[in-house]
Amino acid sequence: MQELAKEAGITVRTVRFYRERGLIPPPRREGRIAWYDEHHLARLRTIAALLERGHTLNGIADLATAFESGRDVGEVLGLGEPTEETPVRLSPEELADYFEGEVTPENLAAALDLGYLATDGDEIVHISRRLLDVSAALVREGIPLAVVLDAGRRVRTHADALAELFVGMLSAHTPEGGADRLRPLAKSVVDAELSMAMDRLLRKTPDR
Repeated sequence: MQELAKEAGITVRTVRFYRERGLIPPPRREGRIAWYDEHHLARLRTIAALLERGHTLNGIADLATAFESGRDVGEVLGLGEPTEETPVRLSPEELADYFEGEVTPENLAAALDLGYLATDGDEIVHISRRLLDVSAALVREGIPLAVVLDAGRRVRTHADALAELFVGMLSAHTPEGGADRLRPLAKSVVDAELSMAMDRLLRKTPDR
């Protein structure tokens, strides 16, 4: 514990307090010797970084609980890596920087449940660079992250239905592999229709 505290730049008393609060996992024991490793050090550094960003210890404990209950990368990816999306690896403090003040246990749990986020050891993996950047941009514009995540959940339902429609149509009327090869055409149809639908709606309800 003394060596861990020295590496983390904190006191042994603080390490003991964090352990008692459940903020760091218990050490591996061999007889009377307690072994701490890089995982414990990474967790201590994350706690320090989140404290600097204004999170409370209670809030960090709740975040840790949500983080540890999340699905790992293998479970989220399922059959394999996304074919057109680039996953992004983030530390918990980097995620907090993306969504300043919005990384709450509730939002983290919602993102984990959606499969936007997954865990990989001490890292968080966002399944899509594009979704990460767009979500962060919307939050910077003043839209609460909880609202963005709820919209994502609703969009997922419609996207699944659209994917089923196009994959069924293309698979039925093109040679084997045609559905995958022609997916850009399907995406263009959806993009054009969404653009025109927004035009129609915005003309009816102009910004005030």
